[in-house]
Amino acid sequence: MAKIGFIGMGNMGSAILHGLMKEFPKEDLIFTAKTEETKRRVYEETGVMYADSNAECANRCKYLILAVKPQFYEEVLKAIRYMVTPEHVVISLAPGKTIEQLKLSLGNDKRIARAMPNTPAMIGEGMTGISCIQEEYAPQELDMLKRIFASCGEVELVDERLMDAVVCASGSSPAYVYMFIEALADGAVRCGMPRKQAYVFAAQAVKGAAAMVLESGEHPGVLKDKVCSPAGTTIEGVAALEEYGMRNAVLKASEAVYKKCTRI
Repeated sequence: MAKIGFIGMGNMGSAILHGLMKEFPKEDLIFTAKTEETKRRVYEETGVMYADSNAECANRCKYLILAVKPQFYEEVLKAIRYMVTPEHVVISLAPGKTIEQLKLSLGNDKRIARAMPNTPAMIGEGMTGISCIQEEYAPQELDMLKRIFASCGEVELVDERLMDAVVCASGSSPAYVYMFIEALADGAVRCGMPRKQAYVFAAQAVKGAAAMVLESGEHPGVLKDKVCSPAGTTIEGVAALEEYGMRNAVLKASEAVYKKCTRI
């Protein structure tokens, strides 16, 4: 029997699967997908066997990752309800779906974990928050939960009440960063730089700045101040961002994401 199964093989399921293939033999993995075309394509790319149905996939693994969009959860949970046992660990990737809600669908004796990865997992640079009722798990099972997502980036255990905040901080925010990089490049193009080169400069600046925050341990405000020379160019740019509401726009985006999570 496989250790880890996937229901759904979209961008996130595929990213986690490819990360796991660096840590586990393909015999430990199994998946299913909505279409036969997707099943055959992923099998040809990875050599990982697929199940013919959601129920079969659940029956053939211990750790079951639900990598489908929230609107398909009702259908999927109905299909696996009688295949999932108290020995399983069901891992939900859906924002807004609480452990309590999922237990109502699968049974109160079932073990549910919530995880919120993000798209940089596709290149091994993801950030995942995991929440579960820890007393339901043996230490090696908790280690396995973290190991699954550590295969495609960084991972931290968080209280379930913070899972919607995880969506705000890392789940949705890569989209904003891409918009920022695009805007930085547009600014450079406006000043005469070729677009292809502008994207390289902008993206590397963002990558380097993020690495400085993580590796230096200094507050982002302190790092910002170190770039701002008195009466220099950078402080003029910072003043313009403040004038046009950059911080408020990001705060409003996080608020919108949080509200959407609570309505799913």
